[in-house]
Amino acid sequence: MLIALAAIFVLAYAAIALEHPIGVNKSASALLGAGLLWTIYAMATGDHTLVGRQLDESVASTAQIVFFLIGAMTIVEVIDAHDGFEVITSRIGTTSQVKLMWLVGFVTFFLSAILDNLTTTIVMISLIQRLIARREDRLLFASLIVIAANAGGAWTVIGDVTTTMLWIGGQISPLKIMGAVFLPSLVNLLVPLAFISFALKGKTIAAPAKDDGLLAVERFERNLMFYLGLGVLIAVPAFKTVTHLPPFMGVLLGLGIVWLAGEIAHREKDEHVRRPLSLAHALTRIDMGSIVFFVGILLAVASLEHAGLLSMLAKWLDASIGRQDIIVVVLGLLSAVIDNVPLVAATMGMYDLAHYPTDSFLWEFIAYCAGTGGSILIIGSAAGVAAMGLERIEFLWYARRIAVPALAGYLAGAVVYVAQHAWLH
Repeated sequence: MLIALAAIFVLAYAAIALEHPIGVNKSASALLGAGLLWTIYAMATGDHTLVGRQLDESVASTAQIVFFLIGAMTIVEVIDAHDGFEVITSRIGTTSQVKLMWLVGFVTFFLSAILDNLTTTIVMISLIQRLIARREDRLLFASLIVIAANAGGAWTVIGDVTTTMLWIGGQISPLKIMGAVFLPSLVNLLVPLAFISFALKGKTIAAPAKDDGLLAVERFERNLMFYLGLGVLIAVPAFKTVTHLPPFMGVLLGLGIVWLAGEIAHREKDEHVRRPLSLAHALTRIDMGSIVFFVGILLAVASLEHAGLLSMLAKWLDASIGRQDIIVVVLGLLSAVIDNVPLVAATMGMYDLAHYPTDSFLWEFIAYCAGTGGSILIIGSAAGVAAMGLERIEFLWYARRIAVPALAGYLAGAVVYVAQHAWLH
């Protein structure tokens, strides 16, 4: 069974990677792979009650991420419909792609730390779509946003789902992880940022043409939707901290607030004016293909987790390599191929807090490597998957143009963390 599961996952992953050459949509490959993996696992296990319970758990965890993604993407679409990003774009005066790249990189890095890497990626890519006309230029910016969002999310307990898992599990604490992982995460951003900036040297920004067909939006309404929409997204971590409810509930609550505000603001307008500005219309504009792909890939990885393949892999690494620092670096590299959430979950099961207490080297290094390793390939993180859908980034294009700089940044940050830990301890 395990060999069959591994083979199917590899084939499905290859089909996703070769989406454009073979002409098959990645969502179809992900759904087909997930369906086959769970079917084989259920038939081989024979315990239908157990498999049903495991599938329920996987669907529940996947649904939380999908609901969060739908809510965040819809809020961003509402802001865009009201031309809300003009609040930011009107303040950007540079025409240099290099200067804009550094600005976008640092804004993404710090916004991701207080928001989360997925939502930040959606917001920032929506922003560059308002600033840059040429798609080939936007692809580089979107790729940098993925790297910056993952790097920024790794040094706070609310910036990435893996750091949140480690925080809830008692492996890390908020202030310690910030002090330990901030500098490595910053280096993780600076190295690929320097690489990509060199490629853009001397290039200028081609701004998109203004669409005269857009409905005029009053300045008050534009500012209201921009600040309210961004505000409810930023408030999600605080909502989770206060209520201990999952983040998707905060996003759904915020979605309701934005929806209500829009209904009140536009209630006196004619239907043909009100409809394009409504949240109901924004729901029709979100990229459902990317969401379906996300469902498929998460359920596929969950089947490998329940079958024990990921735990076996982690234990094999422990037995064959032995050195913790190298093992964690390898796990980070694997997170570029396999979702980092089950990898971190398997690692948490391998090592107990009695031997590796809170804020020890192991847990802090896992937070860095698992959080940033997914940037090496576009499919390796939720931020990458979101960017892949929003800008139609091809897997092979990202692998050719971005994987090497991202890998260099990942390894440089890992060296910085190990050196920093040795110096401080």
